[in-house]
Amino acid sequence: MVRRRKMIAIVALPVALCLAAAGAGYEYVRGATFVIQAAGMTGPARTLAEWNTDEVAESDTQIPWRGGTLRGRVYAPAPEGRLEPASALAAPTLLVPGVHAGGIDEPRLVQFARDVASMGRIVVAAELPDLKQYRITTQTTDMIEDAAVWLSSRSGFAMDGRIGLMGISFAGGLSIVAGARPLLRERIVFVMSFGGHGDLPRTLKYLCTGQLPDGTIRPPHDYGIAIILLGVAHRVVPEDQAPLLRESILAFLHASHVDMWDKAQAAREFARAKQMAESLPEPARTLMNHVNDRDVARLGPVLLPHVTALGGDPALSPARSPAPPFPVYLLHGTDDNVIPAKESALLAETLRGRGTDVTQLATPLITHAEVDRSAAARAVWDLVRFWAGLLDEN
Repeated sequence: MVRRRKMIAIVALPVALCLAAAGAGYEYVRGATFVIQAAGMTGPARTLAEWNTDEVAESDTQIPWRGGTLRGRVYAPAPEGRLEPASALAAPTLLVPGVHAGGIDEPRLVQFARDVASMGRIVVAAELPDLKQYRITTQTTDMIEDAAVWLSSRSGFAMDGRIGLMGISFAGGLSIVAGARPLLRERIVFVMSFGGHGDLPRTLKYLCTGQLPDGTIRPPHDYGIAIILLGVAHRVVPEDQAPLLRESILAFLHASHVDMWDKAQAAREFARAKQMAESLPEPARTLMNHVNDRDVARLGPVLLPHVTALGGDPALSPARSPAPPFPVYLLHGTDDNVIPAKESALLAETLRGRGTDVTQLATPLITHAEVDRSAAARAVWDLVRFWAGLLDEN
């Protein structure tokens, strides 16, 4: 990871310096600055970035929605240690994490929020309980809508009532749907989907089969198939087995989460998930063994008949919902095997056909919603240009 990020620094620093020396627009220098920060670069590259960024102040908040309150965290530019007046900033932005147990505390999301805020934009991260529990639901779209309405009208951060939206992974597609709803569509400056989906059933079909819409095969990540089984457990095992199966799947997903920072503890958690599987009756035991074995080939055919029922509601897919009247930015990693990059490309085609202004980029510089790869100068330039356009939205 460190070596790869240093490789990006070697390429991105000359790009940024050349932009500045050639008198390129300030928005491109800002785009280069953001790429440097997001890649976690140090040394001369970081020094360059700090010329164009602010310190960031953080505070917790509560965000009301129709079903109660959501945890939130505010990231605000604080030049010279002082909070910037809201009227002097770009449109505040609601940031929503994807399907991840860490929610708004997930370290990569925290750093991403800080990086965006350092560019002069208040960021409010909203925790979505269903996604935190690995469930993709229409209620989640409602939560995003209500959080955005609050940010635009009652938070005190949006002086003109207009905001941006950024969604990570599956929250990216849901954010586009929420932003285009009647209460919000005139309040949204832009929506960015970072590694998000266009059509949820199509994405779930890929996770079950590994087949892209053009017929090519790309082996999917087993993480996705476990999430699908969690959502359709009551459809594939007897009703009395479904709760125990879900509990075992959650144990596996928790182990996958822990595996990101503690391999030894993760090994113990994976072992616990296997023990739980052994106590299950059939057919739940066999299905859970497939999860533990990461056997997409055997699980996929069992789950495929249920993906439309799980993800077919239009509230879950921007390709099946009203077209947004605001600019949409779609950023994707070319090698993403959780939500394939083809999803953003197909969504861009669909939305442009309906009159939406779309900026779409598939880049080898990121994997699934994370800056993480080295690449040629052209790829760095494309990513700089993408962020330059987005950060210039007001």
